[in-house]
Amino acid sequence: MSDKPLSADAKLQQEFNRWAAAGEGEKMQRHHLNITEKTLRLMNLRAGERVLDLGCGSGWATRLVARLVGEGPEGFGQVVGIDVSDEMVRLAREASKEFENILYVQGSAEKIPWEENFFDKVLSVESFYYYADQDRALMELFRVMAPRGRLFILINLYKDNPYSLQWVDKLKVPVQVRSAAEYVELLKKHAFENVEARRIPDDTPTPDDHQTKWFKSLDDLRASKREGALLLMASKPDLRTPAPGYTIY
Repeated sequence: MSDKPLSADAKLQQEFNRWAAAGEGEKMQRHHLNITEKTLRLMNLRAGERVLDLGCGSGWATRLVARLVGEGPEGFGQVVGIDVSDEMVRLAREASKEFENILYVQGSAEKIPWEENFFDKVLSVESFYYYADQDRALMELFRVMAPRGRLFILINLYKDNPYSLQWVDKLKVPVQVRSAAEYVELLKKHAFENVEARRIPDDTPTPDDHQTKWFKSLDDLRASKREGALLLMASKPDLRTPAPGYTIY
């Protein structure tokens, strides 16, 4: 009798546990810091806000956010990092011990283990294209976001950056590849408002001795950085999502 095939989430968990063991979580910060810092400025984060970092990996972006929403006149901000990889969550907790305003939870983007109408802002860096059911993930994000909450999805892999498509076949898990226009329509379909797509170029120089396993050449890597990552921004309308008729967690 054949073994039951792994679910999409189980495959992601397995692959990103392998990444965690190989130290890839730390590399993500070096690779994505420039575009993430630009995104954080656009997020206009304020002390006291409640923020979700979806697909948090080893927690490097979660910690950046935690510093920005920490204690202030508006209260004590909280950041929740969620990742499908239990090993990434373990690394994130280990690296975030000095933070009192971070909580890491292992969980799926398709069934976010959190209550309705909670998060003022949502950040997702370089993970959204891994989600097998992006419709379901957006339904879940809409559910956990507060009325008028803001969503920021940052991804390097999308159709309009042809250089990024070079690494689709190198990944060991399936990915979703859409254009900026297709993502905008997808967000609108899920009732998000003020939907906008923006390019975020990566200004970090690529040294001539840099080793790349994802691109055919350093010129292609540099061209991809010039094309930039895709930042999707949207708002939840001013309405509260009712609790679902099933248990979330």
